This record gives sequence, C-alpha cells and structure tokens, in this order.
Amino acid sequence: MEKELLKASSDIRRQDAMCLNESEMDHAWYHKLKYVAAGVLLSIIFIKAEILSWYRIQEMFCLKSFHMYGIIGSAVAVGALSVWLIKKFNIKTLYGEPIKISKKEFNYGVMFGGFLFGIGWALTGSCPGPMYALVGMGNGGYLVVLASAVLGTWCYGKMRDRLPH
Repeated sequence: MEKELLKASSDIRRQDAMCLNESEMDHAWYHKLKYVAAGVLLSIIFIKAEILSWYRIQEMFCLKSFHMYGIIGSAVAVGALSVWLIKKFNIKTLYGEPIKISKKEFNYGVMFGGFLFGIGWALTGSCPGPMYALVGMGNGGYLVVLASAVLGTWCYGKMRDRLPH
C-alpha cells in the first residue's frame, strides 16, 4: 500500500517537476524579450476586446451575454487546431527542436481546483493572466487580488504533500 502511494506521489511530482518541452539550447538573455513582447501584446488585445471588464465577466457568469463564451470557445478551437496541426505535420520550434506534447492522466483534483478557480474568477472578476494587465492599467484594487493569488499558490505549495491528489 505504501509503495503504491509513493509511486502515485512520484508520478504526480514528475508531471510538475519540469517543463517537458523546455528548450535544451542555451540562449542569450535577450531571447526572452519576445515573451515580454507577446505578453504586452496579449494584454493590449485583452483590454481592447473587453476581456478584462468586470462587467463582461459578470455577464458571462450570469448567462446574460455570449461575448466571453465566444472568446473562450474561439481560444479552445484555435488551441485544439494548433495542437492537431503540430502533431499531424510534426512542426518544430523556431530553433528546429521537436515539440513533444505529453499525455496527462485525469485527476479529480483538477475538478476541485477548477471549481475554486471559477469561484475566484466570479468573485474578483479576473482570472490569473489578466490580473497583471489590470494592475498594469493602474487598477490598484487588483493588487489585493494578485497578492491573494500568490498567497494561495504559496499555501498550496506548503500543503501539497498533505493534500489528496
């Protein structure tokens, strides 16, 4: 029994211990600026598309508007199509490295985490990605939301070994 628990624990740890598709090439520091640029561009798109609007998010959770569901559905469709194309045509990174997409086993903890994520999203009007853009726009109140998200992540890290996975 104990051996099975240790194996299950190590399987879960293996999934989050490293990035499975991390580049093995050694890049100069300025190569990471493309990620900053992509983040800034995505933030501008979020602002212009009203994805950061608390009212749009409340409309979504109250089932009063299709706006957010259309955006989320489009993102899921584009993501699924992208993964399919990467697998079908064996697409490589810009540096010629293969893209490895690993299989993930179902875990009921994801459902519980998703439920908590949705509650937090509904209460604060923001999910983790846009929190940074909202703070960057000067919405000081979201510093509390961001600090709470960081604190929650830290608490999970401290309690992870005692939680059922």
